[in-house]
Amino acid sequence: MNIQIREATPEDAEALIPLIELLRHKVTAEGVRQRIEQIASHDCPQLVADDNGTVVGLCGLHVMTALHREKPVGRITILVVAEHLRGRGIGEKLVAAAEQRLRAAGCGMIELTSNDWLVEAHQFYAKLGYQQTSKRFAKAL
Repeated sequence: MNIQIREATPEDAEALIPLIELLRHKVTAEGVRQRIEQIASHDCPQLVADDNGTVVGLCGLHVMTALHREKPVGRITILVVAEHLRGRGIGEKLVAAAEQRLRAAGCGMIELTSNDWLVEAHQFYAKLGYQQTSKRFAKAL
C-alpha cells in the first residue's frame, strides 16, 4: 500500500461514488464532478486517499465564517475509507491533511458531523481528540 493524500479532481468522480454510497448517500458521477469543481472554485479542495492510482478514501472540507466565532470554522463534511482498508491509518492521514489545510486557512476550530448509526466512526473521532459538543438538527427543503 502506497497511500498519497491529494486534492480531488473531477476525474475522481466515478471512483468516489461507491465511497459516498457507503454513507447511504445517493449521488451521480456528473453531480459529484460538478460539486468538486464548484467547491474547488471557492478555494477549498476536497481530499482523496490514493493508493497507486486507486481512490480509497475521501475527506470533504469547508471553511465557514460564523458571526459568533473570532476565527473561521473548518468543517470536515464527509470522511470515508473503503471498507476493506479500514484500520490501516488511511482515515488518520486524511484527517491530518484536513487539519493542516484548515489550520493554514486560519480556522480556529474544526467541527464535523456524523450520523447516529456510525458508532465506529464516533470512536475513531474521539481517538483523534474530537469531542461531541452539540447535536445537529436538519430539515429537508
